[in-house]
Formats: sequence, C-alpha cells, structure tokens
Amino acid sequence: MTNAATRLRQGVRALTVWLHPVDDQPARDLLSPELLALFRQMRASERQHSLNVYHLLQQRGESDPRLLTAALLHDCGKRRAPYWLWERVIVVLAGAVLPAAAARWGQGEPVGWRRPFAIKAQHPEWGAQQVAAAGADPVVIELIRQHQGKIDQGGAPEFRRLLSALQAADDAN
Repeated sequence: MTNAATRLRQGVRALTVWLHPVDDQPARDLLSPELLALFRQMRASERQHSLNVYHLLQQRGESDPRLLTAALLHDCGKRRAPYWLWERVIVVLAGAVLPAAAARWGQGEPVGWRRPFAIKAQHPEWGAQQVAAAGADPVVIELIRQHQGKIDQGGAPEFRRLLSALQAADDAN
C-alpha cells in the first residue's frame, strides 16, 4: 500500500475511533502499572494505532515483550503536546513536498505555526524520556527514541531487527 493510502486510512480511523471503544486488554496484560498509565493517557486514536501496530507485529510472529511494549508506547510522547488531525495532514504534505524545510521547522519548541512539525520531529525523544521515567527496559526506551529514524547499521543486529520490525508495522498502520 502506498504511503498516501496508508495515511488516508490512518486519518479515517482517527476520525471514527469514537465509534468503537479501544480494547486495551493487550496493554493491561503486558505493561507495568506505570507504563499502562502512560498508555491510557494517550488519545483514543493513538492508543488504537498503537494496538494495531502491536497486533500486526504479533501476526508477523513477533513475541519479544520489549518490542511489543515499544509498539504500545511508541507514540506516547505526543501526549506532551497533542496535535490534531488537520495538523498531521499539513505535516505529512509538507514532509512530502518540502522535506528539508519540514525537518527544519521541527526544531525548537512546539509553539506557533511550527508546533505540529516540532511534535512530529520530537515526540520520539519525549516518549523515550517518559517511558524511562516510568521504569521501562533500556531496549524499549531506545526503540521508542529511534522509531522514526534511520536504522544505524553499526548497532547490534538484534536491536536493528527489532527496530526494523517496529518501523515496518508502524508504517503499515
């Protein structure tokens, strides 16, 4: 599926998430109370997206609890500065048309018209800080921190495999 089609599907899901309650049983089963609290603070659309990533990883045969935990919490940093669907659309369009400018606009504080660009660029680091404070495993912290970045070919092979799996499932949802 093309990136545009995936983004369109994500947008439709975000608009209709209120029609179906989010079943957070997998999060309750896997996460510590502190990490579950972070999960529950995410918007319903983000929780559903994270659960979709989690389920796709499981369908693909992944069972590493660190990877599945990162799947559930990879976007928890967005709760620091939540952004709306229309802002996400602008960020995606600008990133496709003006990638260097969109990256530049993502630096600095999430204020003013650059706010959605900063959220997109910085939420992985914010999420990593939040899960670290909640006592997450170091691998979970790094998976969340790097879930939008390029995979470092010099890193540990197992970590690269986990990160690649997370990124692929995230991109598909």
